Amino acid sequence: MRFALIENKRVEAQPKHQGICPNCSQPVIAKCGDKKVWHWAHRTIRSCDSWWEPETEWHRNWKNNYPAEWQEIVLFDEQTDEKHIADVRTIHNLVIEFQHSAIKPEERISREKFYKNMLWVVDGSRLKRDYPRFKKSVGNFKRTKQQGVYVVDFPDEVFPKSWLNSSVQVVFDFCGLTTPDKDEIKNTLWCLLPQKDVTQAVVVGFRKSDFLQMTHYRNQLFSPAEKPQQKQITPQQPQFIIRRRAPTHYFHKGKWVKIRRF
Repeated sequence: MRFALIENKRVEAQPKHQGICPNCSQPVIAKCGDKKVWHWAHRTIRSCDSWWEPETEWHRNWKNNYPAEWQEIVLFDEQTDEKHIADVRTIHNLVIEFQHSAIKPEERISREKFYKNMLWVVDGSRLKRDYPRFKKSVGNFKRTKQQGVYVVDFPDEVFPKSWLNSSVQVVFDFCGLTTPDKDEIKNTLWCLLPQKDVTQAVVVGFRKSDFLQMTHYRNQLFSPAEKPQQKQITPQQPQFIIRRRAPTHYFHKGKWVKIRRF
């Protein structure tokens, strides 16, 4: 984790420092090596939050796009006494979870039920096969009347299967830690909307700067007026003009006679 409590203040990890976990109130120690980002860790191997995963540089870079006071927010469910640390919760109560590691379907479902108003940002660069497969499929995306909105047939051949049944929006970051280049597909964030049809999905592409602006000032990624609805979207179909050929023969006295052209 990035923050621990020292004298009741949120403090980042520094060499030889000790603090208190804001989630379980147990002692944590600063881990400040050369291989991993500096972070706080519990004295025991067991983490107080079963959903917590080791923070990577990719995590930290994404979280740093938001104010420190929005990061690592402890949320508590009074009905279940369940408590978890959200990667980011904005002042508009939008939770953003940044997922680098593989995740089990049961955990994904539990997180979506717990946080409710949330979305995922997934590191699409983690597995080498994911981006080439996606890029190969982009040419088959069907444009719609809404700019940047596409219909995708057989999404299981385009996206990792573990995310297809998500009940919330899943944003794929295929750029990862690489420096943005001329590959516009890689530099674009691709948002997979919750599916209603297993054979078809709706995908929205936008720039990272647009995504950050939307999540800073809204409580949802899309406003109700602009949110794409799968059942309302119809791909733009090419217009075909059918031209009928003029007849070349006519039937006369029991046989076909060729029409002469002058």
